[in-house]
Amino acid sequence: MNYFSCLGFILLTLNALGQLMPIKADVYKWQSVAVSKKNKIEQRSILEGTTPAFKYMKIHAETLQPKQASKSHQHTQEELMIVKEGELTITLNGKTETLEAGSIALIMPGDLHGFENKSGQPATYYVMNYESVEPVDLERGAKAGGSLIVHWNQVAFKTHDKGGRRNFFDRATAHSKRFEMHVTTLNEGLMSHPPHTHQAAEILLLTDKQAQESINGEWIKADVGDIIFLQSNVPHAIQNISKGACTYFAFQFE
Repeated sequence: MNYFSCLGFILLTLNALGQLMPIKADVYKWQSVAVSKKNKIEQRSILEGTTPAFKYMKIHAETLQPKQASKSHQHTQEELMIVKEGELTITLNGKTETLEAGSIALIMPGDLHGFENKSGQPATYYVMNYESVEPVDLERGAKAGGSLIVHWNQVAFKTHDKGGRRNFFDRATAHSKRFEMHVTTLNEGLMSHPPHTHQAAEILLLTDKQAQESINGEWIKADVGDIIFLQSNVPHAIQNISKGACTYFAFQFE
């Protein structure tokens, strides 16, 4: 049995055993995540489970020390990578680029990729792996543009009455009918919008200052590095509680 077959069998077995549960809507604190090592690479496992659109989803973080690399690999799942700190060099389908903090890579199933820290400082990045409930549609992902790299310093900042926004992408993928990702800068004391719900699950990732998230009517504080997971149709809203503007990634998928 090859790697892809083994992975599919493991996921199906876990679902059958009921071990994969819907991910709880909550603030997942960076400081509370245990640090472990896999193949000598520092890792933090942040959340894992299901959403209405994904039968499997996991977010973890990895830290590469200077001159350390993660071996090239490929898989049947899709992958979203976000650079948290430092500079990370990615090789994707034979093309190599160095990404600064805030840059992202959206990697389609089967595409060969690997990461390396060529700098003199540690590099930390988030990795989100996911697999859709519906059958994978490789043709849909290819028609939408295939794998994608977006540099933070190349995304235009557009101001609005509450702060500003950077649009990263809004497209279909092989495992998602629609995946939208942007970065919001929210001015001091403001809420982005009143509490609301939507069918798509959503993730917020705080990158600067502090905020609080209302989840089912309960306000929970979030700091830099924390991941806010909002399950489908859960009432939610975010407010800046820091001095000055706060900034966070926001992405929805269905």
